[in-house]
Amino acid sequence: MKPKKTLSNWLTNRYQLIIRNEENFSEKTSMGFTYSKVILFSVIIFAGIFSISLILAQTILARWFDPRYEQVQLNKQLIELDLKVDSLYQEVDRKDQFIMSIQRVLRGDTAEFNDPAKVLSGENQPINRTVNFALNPADSAFRKEFENSDLALITLPNMKYRELQETFFFSPLSGFISDHFNAQNGHFGVDLVAKTNEPVKNIADGTVIFSSWTQDSGYVIMIQHKGNLISVYKHNAQLYKKVGTFVNGGEIISIVGNSGEMTDGPHLHFELWYNGNPLNPEEFVTF
Repeated sequence: MKPKKTLSNWLTNRYQLIIRNEENFSEKTSMGFTYSKVILFSVIIFAGIFSISLILAQTILARWFDPRYEQVQLNKQLIELDLKVDSLYQEVDRKDQFIMSIQRVLRGDTAEFNDPAKVLSGENQPINRTVNFALNPADSAFRKEFENSDLALITLPNMKYRELQETFFFSPLSGFISDHFNAQNGHFGVDLVAKTNEPVKNIADGTVIFSSWTQDSGYVIMIQHKGNLISVYKHNAQLYKKVGTFVNGGEIISIVGNSGEMTDGPHLHFELWYNGNPLNPEEFVTF
């Protein structure tokens, strides 16, 4: 009685495939196999063919035969172009505001000033500095009396400038001051007279945000420091740093000159701006 074959036996029984020459029946090659291996290899080949077909159907074949494929690709490109145009529009708008802010600093215009650092970072917020107080005559008299007294000196330096007071600033130039800071007369800096071709140094670490020629101030370079502080150097004979360059404190950035229309001799006009407000450089820098 023959033993009953099971599925396990059928899958694991070994067979041999022999290939012979038809003319002389000489054996060319032979290989052993089982049905389980044949099934496994068949599944692998089928999966490979199916995967390749699926990829081709979504790429090359879709490009050739699917009429919607080209329209979908065009829609994607239109969306990408729209996003790029929107980003470029915002970038151009920020750069325009940045240039306007630089022009206000050069003109000494403190009204509606936009800090260049915030403009470039996309955080442009107009600073409202106009505060109107209704003072009665008694308050006005007390205020004048207080301003004329010695107690008024206690407010200098101001508490909001304490961070700047504690920071060491290099002197931009070795010379003497020919014209002091006077905001009421529109002179928002100090004029330093020095020898011809004297090097001008950066007062503290920062990044150059403006380096170019202006009609009134000649060759001007502006540096953005930490804490929304901007230093301005005007009437230079030559500029050594370009916009976007990081410069260390004490590093030479220009040469003293007599450029521009608003000058009467070789000197450096030096300004400090903090949060859009002009500062007296003599309170923070030792010349």
